[in-house]
Amino acid sequence: MEQQFKPSVNELAVPVVKKMIDNADALRIGIEKLSNGTMVIDAGIKVPGGLEAGRLVGEICLGGLGHVRFGSSSNFNYWRTTIDVYSSNPVIACLASQYAGWSLSHGEGKEKFMALGSGPARALGSNEPLFEELGYRDQCDHAIMVIEVDKNPPAELADEIAERCDVKAENLTIILTPTSSLAGSVQVVARSLETSLHKAHEIHFPLEKIIDGFATAPVAPPHTDFVKAMGRTNDSILFGGEVHLFVNAENDEAEELAQKLPSSSSKDYGKPFADIFKDSGYDFYKIDPLLFSPAKVTVSSLKTGKSFHAGKLDEELLDQSFS
Repeated sequence: MEQQFKPSVNELAVPVVKKMIDNADALRIGIEKLSNGTMVIDAGIKVPGGLEAGRLVGEICLGGLGHVRFGSSSNFNYWRTTIDVYSSNPVIACLASQYAGWSLSHGEGKEKFMALGSGPARALGSNEPLFEELGYRDQCDHAIMVIEVDKNPPAELADEIAERCDVKAENLTIILTPTSSLAGSVQVVARSLETSLHKAHEIHFPLEKIIDGFATAPVAPPHTDFVKAMGRTNDSILFGGEVHLFVNAENDEAEELAQKLPSSSSKDYGKPFADIFKDSGYDFYKIDPLLFSPAKVTVSSLKTGKSFHAGKLDEELLDQSFS
């Protein structure tokens, strides 16, 4: 798929990173440098972080091509605070930047560091085949990566990332957002639009036909247990997420996309994600990949003006997960 508009997701995200650094105290985040000069922003490991830090990380993940805002919804009795996400370049913002697709590892044994990297740096250094399909690669002398972990990456891994991105180590910024933190919870739930784009890709809908998108999901209360925290952020989208996609497609394509997108179309739908993960033996690869998508979907055809709806919000399962 060839994209005509090719902005630099790293360059566009730099001002948001600078905003975080300049307001570190107010955001309750930590700033330090590794031995190689790589900047590390701690958004919830040794520091409290918070909702606003998570919102800014969400916008960084989108490569400066999307907006993340807090809102309010009357869809649920208790979970009314929402995270709203929208982008007029959703394919690049979500799939070329926000999606956690870069597998990172360094070391051996108990000390081995393993994580999935997301954010603009992927468009510079990741070797994911997805970028060939998107027809997009970034060019920038700065690289920004977001990792959902609870410890600092080793400087050697930062060196590897910088080398892959073809930037100096001191021009690499790594943002750490543990899932059990407020910022971590927010930045994961801010992927509600991304999950719909990723699922559209999985079901082979032509990505170039997705023109615009908006999504919303309730803020998931963090949990100190990693599996429960991860489960809640997923459930926020699976049971409480809504997405509206605008597509340059005929009615039959738009309707088919709407019917296939909701999480309820997956065979694994029906209980909180932490339980699904446990039943799979804690093996992600045994979970239906089509589960990861918003609960409720609207797809509007820009060719015909007709909209199609599918899926439903599930307050009972959301309460079960969040409580």
